Amino acid sequence: MSAPIRLLLADDQALVRGALAALLDLEPDLKVVVEVARGDEVVAAALQHRPDVALLDVEMPGIDGIAAAELLVAALPSCRVLVVTTFGRPGYLRRALVAGASGFVVKDTPAAQLADAVRRVAAGLRVVDPALAVESLMTGETPLTAREHEVLRAARSGGTVADIARGLFLSEGTVRNYLSSAIGKTGARTRAEAVRIAEESGWLLG
Repeated sequence: MSAPIRLLLADDQALVRGALAALLDLEPDLKVVVEVARGDEVVAAALQHRPDVALLDVEMPGIDGIAAAELLVAALPSCRVLVVTTFGRPGYLRRALVAGASGFVVKDTPAAQLADAVRRVAAGLRVVDPALAVESLMTGETPLTAREHEVLRAARSGGTVADIARGLFLSEGTVRNYLSSAIGKTGARTRAEAVRIAEESGWLLG
């Protein structure tokens, strides 16, 4: 019998991480060798335990799972990355694939399908949630410029225009212009709605 596929799990929610580990360890050909709760712990844990596949959540403390994927692929090319997330957003999918991930599935994927996705990624194949792949093609790339992205990210905290301007070392008028442009491009009516739309599209991660 061949050696089991060695897995790293990265998820900041202990219950979710534990449930995933329990489900995957039921498979005779899969073995969870290390679990971490932060994105900035992924590379060190992978270098120590040498997993074949890393299952990474997107939103984690330290650094997000997509940034962790990019660092991991560079540090340990033999380890494939499968993003397993609650946040099935087209923008996240595109960024994960650009970062070097081999797969992207959502957490409500049935256990048998998740195990199969792990095996396929370990075998060098690419696995993407089909519904999300279609949505990603329909949504397209972010329409936001780098500055609009930066200003919208700063606006997530709910601060005033003056607060955002101070934080980004811009004038209040410049911030208003970028916000107005971002609102128009997202089809929103308000700043808060523009932030929500951009987040749901995966454009504000990173």
